[in-house]
Amino acid sequence: MTGYDPDRVKCVVWDLDGTLWDDIAVETPTDELPVPRPEMLAAIDALAARGVLSSIASRSAPTVLDRLAAGRPEVRERFLAPQVSWQDKSESLRRIAKDLGIAVEALVLVDDSPYERAEVEALLPGVRTLAPEDVPALLAAFEGREVTPESRERVRRYRTEETRRAEGERFSGSREEFLRWCDMRLTIGAATPDEIPRALELAARTHRLNSSGLTPDRLRELAASEGHALYTARMADRFGSYGVIGAALVDRTDPAAWSVPLLALSCRVAGRGAAAAFLFRLMRRAREAGAGTFRVTLRPTDANLEMRILLRQAGMRRADDTPGAAPETTPDAAVLVRSLHGDLPEPPPYLHVTEQDHREDAEA
Repeated sequence: MTGYDPDRVKCVVWDLDGTLWDDIAVETPTDELPVPRPEMLAAIDALAARGVLSSIASRSAPTVLDRLAAGRPEVRERFLAPQVSWQDKSESLRRIAKDLGIAVEALVLVDDSPYERAEVEALLPGVRTLAPEDVPALLAAFEGREVTPESRERVRRYRTEETRRAEGERFSGSREEFLRWCDMRLTIGAATPDEIPRALELAARTHRLNSSGLTPDRLRELAASEGHALYTARMADRFGSYGVIGAALVDRTDPAAWSVPLLALSCRVAGRGAAAAFLFRLMRRAREAGAGTFRVTLRPTDANLEMRILLRQAGMRRADDTPGAAPETTPDAAVLVRSLHGDLPEPPPYLHVTEQDHREDAEA
């Protein structure tokens, strides 16, 4: 794991036979499964305490997963979106990433088979693969890193997300009707001291809904400088709290033009209107403060297409494409701008949005 950024790791995917346990499950003479290796369970729990999810990708009979749930429920509950079938490991990893709503590159596979690791490396080159003996080095990569309340709650919140998804599949109405039924509530305001570590984590760990990739160190430096403010968004619905799911750094040194060097949101809220609601309410707040223009720094990447589409739909255009505006680009980034005069876009109607300047961190 030397030189590897643990901020990229959102889920570790474990093989079963020869990795989680020693024997081959389908060859046991009874329905009782092999005993899991204590050191592997300890590693899974240590990762969960740091906000890293665990899943399963095993080339075995699907009934093994049922046996695991029936015979060792305390082990089964450690894993999200498990895949146990005879399909290729690369396909299992694709399905896990899709079910969890994360990029496949955010996965790490632990597998005792050099063949299986090679298959994944060939077809999913962005996925890191490890042998079981590499697990201590994986854990060491996370040592000394700050753990936020959201990190400690991440596994539980993903389990809640599985419940949301199941309810959505059973719901008989439209997608918008389901989202309205969920009673989603977004609270936006100036970041409290307790929320700053989470904002830094979002800057480091989010990719799909990240406008600029501003580093946590740079974000911390700018947030503490004169004329800058850090805003956060917290979301909840009938299933529970999502916690802090968004962060935005606002540069207000020019009262006539609010600039946003970073807008970042958790991938867990993708497709639910939270990113749009956060952005639109920041625009409205800027206009209420007397600003006439709104700017966002965009650094396009392979991962943040969703953010680019959102900014385009919000009426943002490159500063050098805007009549009368001076070019404001760097080799890898552009500044997008829009006027705050006239009608501003509104949050989705199924999302209730409130704004507060000071909030108690009661849900942490």
